[in-house]
Amino acid sequence: MALRLLVHTRTAGYRHDSIPDAVAAVGEFAGFDVDVTEDPAALDRPLDGYAAVVFLSTSGEILTPAGRARLAAYVAAGGGFAGVHAASCTEYDWPYYGELLGARFDRHPEYQPGRVLVEDHDHPATRHLPAVWDVTDEWYDFRDNPRGRVRVLLRADETSYDGGGMGDDHPLAWCREQGAGRVFYTALGHAREAYRDPAFLAHVRGGLAWAARLGQ
Repeated sequence: MALRLLVHTRTAGYRHDSIPDAVAAVGEFAGFDVDVTEDPAALDRPLDGYAAVVFLSTSGEILTPAGRARLAAYVAAGGGFAGVHAASCTEYDWPYYGELLGARFDRHPEYQPGRVLVEDHDHPATRHLPAVWDVTDEWYDFRDNPRGRVRVLLRADETSYDGGGMGDDHPLAWCREQGAGRVFYTALGHAREAYRDPAFLAHVRGGLAWAARLGQ
């Protein structure tokens, strides 16, 4: 039986034109049924029927106070949460959200090719990837380094592109636990082309599967 995901795509800041492509791609992931919404009231209601809530390139302040409380309680009780790309540009006014996700977006250089280094191959989001993965993306910098609070899966090789601001230790994707719940985040996924890349799609599906406990 497929697990159900709630995919939230509301934006109150920058809106990525890749969101429709991302939604279509996630809707094709095997093992999941997907409900997509931009209505903040969707998170005011009980979330118990979902294996995971996914913030897919959300931005800005997008939740009501009731939705914030509902999401925090859901994850604490064992629900999954996943953030893709601009999810780290979301809910800056809610301190809990920064803790939940692991880090907050700071800046990025221009969209350009570079290299991703796979730090942890023992995870569904990374098992299929080469040790060095060539990617074109925005190369998000974060306000602080989440290492020590998260299990780092991927990091950026800042020598492979221009404008990096975090140095030798630059996490890009990670997972962590919050209460009884599981959290996955990847900073990749800016452009529409990403959602036609089999390696990237397997990365995202693996992260969602882990957060939702699909087959685990």
